[in-house]
Amino acid sequence: MHACFLDTRPADAIPIIPVTEQDFSNDSNGWLSRQEPLRARWLTTTGFKAKPGSYCLIPNADGTLNAVVTGAASGGDLWAGGALPTQLPAGSYYLDADWETSAREQFAVGWGLGAYRFTRYKSAPDIEAKLAIDPACDAAAIDSQVASAYLVRDLINTAAEDMMPEHLAEAIVTVAKDFGATVTQIVGNDLLAKNYPTVHTVGRASRNAPRLIDLRWGNAEHPKVTLVGKGVCFDSGGLDIKPASGMRMMKKDMGGAAHALGVARMVMQSELPVSLRLLVPAVENAVSGESFRPGDVITSRKGITIEVDNTDAEGRLILCDALAEGRSEAPEVMIDFATLTGAARVALGTDLPAMFTNSDAMANGLLSAAETAQDPVWRMPLHKPYRTMLDSKVADIANAASAPFGGAITAALFLQEF
Repeated sequence: MHACFLDTRPADAIPIIPVTEQDFSNDSNGWLSRQEPLRARWLTTTGFKAKPGSYCLIPNADGTLNAVVTGAASGGDLWAGGALPTQLPAGSYYLDADWETSAREQFAVGWGLGAYRFTRYKSAPDIEAKLAIDPACDAAAIDSQVASAYLVRDLINTAAEDMMPEHLAEAIVTVAKDFGATVTQIVGNDLLAKNYPTVHTVGRASRNAPRLIDLRWGNAEHPKVTLVGKGVCFDSGGLDIKPASGMRMMKKDMGGAAHALGVARMVMQSELPVSLRLLVPAVENAVSGESFRPGDVITSRKGITIEVDNTDAEGRLILCDALAEGRSEAPEVMIDFATLTGAARVALGTDLPAMFTNSDAMANGLLSAAETAQDPVWRMPLHKPYRTMLDSKVADIANAASAPFGGAITAALFLQEF
């Protein structure tokens, strides 16, 4: 269990009391009116209004801490405790709320996520506020979610020089060993021999050899679930080079691979009855004499010819061969994760991921799960008429659209071909 949690509640643990802004009011029926006079006066004096993310320390008469009151957006708010681990005094705490078990688990997950620190290159103070997990909660599930989120964050936060394709492969192998999974890799020119030409083409300019990483776990007789993650460990844009401002954070362009690995980790730790496969095409999109060029034509694994309209639309190129391989086994479910296009952020902002699927049942399931997890996604359309924007005069398809509009949709339509 993570160090920010306790598996038992000490006798001196301090209660954390969540209250919504709506319930807090000081009228005759409000939460504040039901508190003991000293606590009510203290909350009023400090100006606490129960706004989400705010909190108030309630002292005892001797100045020691009696309780923490925190603002929550709703009952079961994931983020009600997110800021508390780094702001509360050292000590043991527990959630004092009339919430269902699932809501208590969500609070604990939020606490764990808020306790995250990236310390590979710079030290940070230890988290000394510890949350006691309610005995009714599934502590293993809470810890699995938090640990997997930490894994994703650590991988994305790591500097590109330390998170090249070989390092990403090492991280996947480490997780695989923890759960008895197997990993195979196809590296460098072997990608051509094994017919993964798009992965090789995008990654060949880098001194860090491109590779396809293939993790398998579970009983082959169980339903097949395949996860595919975009592993562009750094994206310069290639010969269609990005400006400095656009390149600065491109260590995060392997975020799709990190998320796919995080999901795979939770699947394995939960021992779900599935036959799991994780495919990660891992490359650096670099600039050198070996770079692929605008106007080049690549014959993909599926046999579809692709004209390179823009070398900065490289993520979809490496994904198409991985998707073709994943599809060859006819899995019941195949999901890819990718930082594929800034157009998705233009459409939906920075906090709402775009989701594309050709299955209404899958869409409904993901939307429902996202709502339950308080981690929303938004379904976007696979609008078929936009496919013409990917037409090429010399190949079956171009890797970038001819018009600057609907970029997230055209990227998804490109992947749908494979």
